[in-house]
Amino acid sequence: MKIPSSILKLIESFERLPGIGPKTASRLTFYLLHFPQNELETFAQALINLKTGTRLCSICKNVGEDDICSVCGDTARDKRMIAVVSGPLDVFSLEKTGYKGTYHVLHGVIDPLNNIGPENIYIEPLIRRLKEQVQADGETAEVILATNTSMEGESTAMYIQRQIRENDMDESLVKITRIARGLPVGGDIEYADDITLSRALEGRIRFDKP
Repeated sequence: MKIPSSILKLIESFERLPGIGPKTASRLTFYLLHFPQNELETFAQALINLKTGTRLCSICKNVGEDDICSVCGDTARDKRMIAVVSGPLDVFSLEKTGYKGTYHVLHGVIDPLNNIGPENIYIEPLIRRLKEQVQADGETAEVILATNTSMEGESTAMYIQRQIRENDMDESLVKITRIARGLPVGGDIEYADDITLSRALEGRIRFDKP
């Protein structure tokens, strides 16, 4: 049986997405085949607008609709606090916590095995932004390194820390912190790995009320 080329092309397109294998790609394609034409056209237009209707913020590199995103343009935000994250999805997650600082989105992490070096992500704009900020207001800024706790995330955080210090921004100008790591809510100690338990102990806090 010969499968129509239009179906094969869509299956191949779905397979290029992360986490989608051949079977899932096929199911999605044949599912869409039963969609009304007008809904398919709306879906296709949404895909087109994904690139044409968005742009990177000139300050923090987060995805938005304007040159300056809603976070950077919010005067109520603490501009002296910058959470450095790997991708835009991390911004959405941190926003749910009530965080009131700003962000800097790297759009990746340093990953030599996949040929991703410091020059391939937005580290240099972060250093430039910090220099301009501390020179402008003279107040201490805080950089919260909020990359993942994977090997690549840790390496990226360490590299950024070195770059900040090597660019003559000491503790009096830029305070560098790292997100705490430990047991998730509802997690069992017996199933936690050694590194997670160690981090949980290091990040312990006072339990009794003063």
